[in-house]
Amino acid sequence: MGEANHSLTAALGVVLARAGLGEAIADLERLSGGANMESWAFTSDGEGYVLRRAASPEVMAGRPLDHAGEAAVIHAACAAGVIAPEIIAALEPRDGVGSGFVMRRLPGTAAPETVLGVGEYGGGEALLGDLGAALAAIHRIDPAAVPMAPLLDPATGVEALAAQFAGHGGNRPIIALGLAWLRANCPALTPPRLIHGDFRIGNLMTHGGRLTGVLDWELAHLGDYHEDLAFGCMAVWRFGRVDAPGFGLGSLDDLFAAYAAAGGAPVDPARFRFWLVYRTVWWALGCLGMGQTWRSGADRSVERVVVGRRAAEQELDLLLLLEDEAPAAERACPLPAARSAASRDAGEPSAAEIVTAVAEWLGSVKERFAGRERFEHAVARNALGIVAREFVARHQAEDRELADEILARRVSLATPGMLARLRRSALTKLAADQPKYPSLAIAREKWQVS
Repeated sequence: MGEANHSLTAALGVVLARAGLGEAIADLERLSGGANMESWAFTSDGEGYVLRRAASPEVMAGRPLDHAGEAAVIHAACAAGVIAPEIIAALEPRDGVGSGFVMRRLPGTAAPETVLGVGEYGGGEALLGDLGAALAAIHRIDPAAVPMAPLLDPATGVEALAAQFAGHGGNRPIIALGLAWLRANCPALTPPRLIHGDFRIGNLMTHGGRLTGVLDWELAHLGDYHEDLAFGCMAVWRFGRVDAPGFGLGSLDDLFAAYAAAGGAPVDPARFRFWLVYRTVWWALGCLGMGQTWRSGADRSVERVVVGRRAAEQELDLLLLLEDEAPAAERACPLPAARSAASRDAGEPSAAEIVTAVAEWLGSVKERFAGRERFEHAVARNALGIVAREFVARHQAEDRELADEILARRVSLATPGMLARLRRSALTKLAADQPKYPSLAIAREKWQVS
């Protein structure tokens, strides 16, 4: 155990003692995932706990809901009958290990490949019913019970996204297309309700095909309940379940019926679509922000910089969402030819070949790693794959001038050749960044690209 883990173990003993629990800490292990917050599992006196924390103030900078606010929202949710973790104790500045809180560990797993699979944990119709019931319960919570939760007005939110886009260079035409659509289709604010803000597979614990807990409330806010319904239906959070648009578990009709059966309000398809596009743009910008966090030095992890390259996933999904609004002639227009890949069969090894060699070596030693290190090893190999493929593709998806034209609404999907150009750009970029992303195969088949 490293020095940092020893410090964390000692601090957790103090935190549990403050809560009147045992001080002996065992089996401390950082859990996989968590692009923003760290999660650590441990035991004490035979009981399982999870620490949720931000190790540095930089991680929490600019967040509208701090850990105290998040804990208060969770308490309100539990009081309303939502299955959520019981918070045992909070970290304090004098503990010296960041901000956060300790929760009782819930049974089951949140691993998407397991939750969406079959067997002991995998879910289906019953789990989708549980999710609908949980969302309905969250949305019934009196906003007065969570005064710390910020309000998201759709129009204000869209302009905040536009500001983020400009801050990240403003040079991604497909994101610009999404922003232009959001501005043209922005609905009025509904009577605000409590929104979980990150309700999706990966943040939902299940056991025996049933929901055992709703995790990660850091993005909770007041707003339109359609946002929560739409977010978990994004392609990225269905983890390859392209046949099940309702959280990867069923149809949208199944989801809406489960929500209504639990007392949820009627679903407006136009509002649902707005928030589906909104959150796709939001996550594309969130991915770009991960890269900026890495550049700033606040988090120099390989995971952070690799997530920064996942914006290409959302760009392709965004184009698939919006392309049906293009004229039929543009949808039928063939794509421009792809650039031919450079190859080298003689002479000194290329940079791409060197990177590939290192990735292959990492693959040969993966059995030496376990737990969090095994996860980070996989991320490192993925990072090298991105670099190798980009060396071959030599493609730049950035185009500030075109993005500006789209935002100014001087060009659109009705502009001759625009959709075909954006399709080719999205395919080439994603083929380099995340070639196994399920939407890539779907787009290639739909657009008749070999």
